[in-house]
Amino acid sequence: MAEFDEISRKITLKLVYYGPAQSGKTTNLMRLHDLLATDLKGEIMTLETQNDRTLFFDLLPLGFRTPSGWLVKLKLFTVPGQVAHDATRKAVLSRADGVVFVADSQRAQSVNNAEAFQNLEENVQRVGLDFSTLPLVVQFNKRDLPAAQILSEDEIRQRWAQAPWPLVFSSALIGEGVRETLVRLLEQVYPALDRVGALQDTHGVDRQAFVAAVTGA
Repeated sequence: MAEFDEISRKITLKLVYYGPAQSGKTTNLMRLHDLLATDLKGEIMTLETQNDRTLFFDLLPLGFRTPSGWLVKLKLFTVPGQVAHDATRKAVLSRADGVVFVADSQRAQSVNNAEAFQNLEENVQRVGLDFSTLPLVVQFNKRDLPAAQILSEDEIRQRWAQAPWPLVFSSALIGEGVRETLVRLLEQVYPALDRVGALQDTHGVDRQAFVAAVTGA
């Protein structure tokens, strides 16, 4: 849930990249760090281990100043992909303002994608969030792999035809679809943030300006 600090004049948002192991969550954050040119961009912190790319989380702080002088700070996290670290997943997911589910486009990973998405839905409820209203974008990554290894876009769209969430195709390794994924998530996050903090009326930031300040889009 967004934090509004009247004393320090700061709004803090938490966005979480969720998905199965090795689907490209960390790579998304690394490419975003390269691509984005926000007013305030901190270092990306990565903890890698032999058994899991990110045992705890990656944290990529981004931010910008509003015309009213407030700092809007976004903290982007990834969760560990391995099931053994589910407690860490829940801790990172707690109080999230939005989620990107990073799925692996490889045909062999379909079951892992499904299990990870079910785990996301269960953990959202366990940490007290409402899955039906949580801003969520589904990203199918690794589109640069040979066509024989991955599901086609038509197959994916057919499988997710009844899903209400935006669907983005990406190759995080080369940066394709990474910025677009964040744009789609921020577009969903903004209305709730505006309702709570009057971002447009009080701080002079409408949805278009909000997305552009972070992503340059």
